[in-house]
Amino acid sequence: MAQVSNLRIKAVGHHVINSNAIAALKTKSEQIAPNRLPIAPKALAGLHGHNPKHNGLLAALPAADYERLLPHLEFVEMPFGTTICEAGEKMQYAYFLTSSIVSLLYETADGASSETAVIGYEGLVGVDIVMGGGASLNRAFIKSAGYGFRIKASALKEEFARGGPLQQLLLRFTQALFSQMAHTVACNRHHTIVQQLCRWLLLSLDRLPTNKISMTQDLIANMLGVRRESVTEAARKLQDEGLIHYSRGQITIVDRAGLEEQICECYTSLSKEYDGLLVANGR
Repeated sequence: MAQVSNLRIKAVGHHVINSNAIAALKTKSEQIAPNRLPIAPKALAGLHGHNPKHNGLLAALPAADYERLLPHLEFVEMPFGTTICEAGEKMQYAYFLTSSIVSLLYETADGASSETAVIGYEGLVGVDIVMGGGASLNRAFIKSAGYGFRIKASALKEEFARGGPLQQLLLRFTQALFSQMAHTVACNRHHTIVQQLCRWLLLSLDRLPTNKISMTQDLIANMLGVRRESVTEAARKLQDEGLIHYSRGQITIVDRAGLEEQICECYTSLSKEYDGLLVANGR
């Protein structure tokens, strides 16, 4: 696979989410609604060109390690709005994403939520499985539909315990993920809503095959942990400057370079962190 920069890889098989699907997800209070629909594995005959090596971690494995892991991988469709696991829940599967995007959400006792990290083709949902207790620290929510490959928690732990290449890859990815969480906390505390929105848009865009993001302002506000009115004002400013176009739950990035000029240092630092992960993984 060719060298990539700033996570700008073309995901395969991404599904654009229509406005009806978005509307179905919203509750009366505009909160992110848990949806525990089962994620059923697909038969290998139904892969339609999908390949586990569309995931960055799996693509970086040496041939022998990849072949040993392959029988344990199940191809799965990951529908928009599905909750993979709740905070405090032990995951039965980990997910190597290929074209879907998962948001890690921290939720307070009163139901407020905030996105702590986003994972796409570059990583794995379920590092908690191999990091000790196995219980998830966040709610994992599919915010962009697509596909992935799941592996039973027991099989992942067994391979991790070998101490080989997969262990090293997962440790490096976990470091990058923790870095993203730290930057998110700092950004949400110290930077403007416009800067936070730009960071959120670019982190999502980096993991998508198009310049379009299907997401309502209500859901963005929940993920950023701010009022909807603040997101509306920030989005209007970016649209007035010709950087984005927003209509009916779909955001089109018109001027990426312009967004990058608006961004705080958090996004730049994260890009370098993940570029380092890709280089270390031999991408």
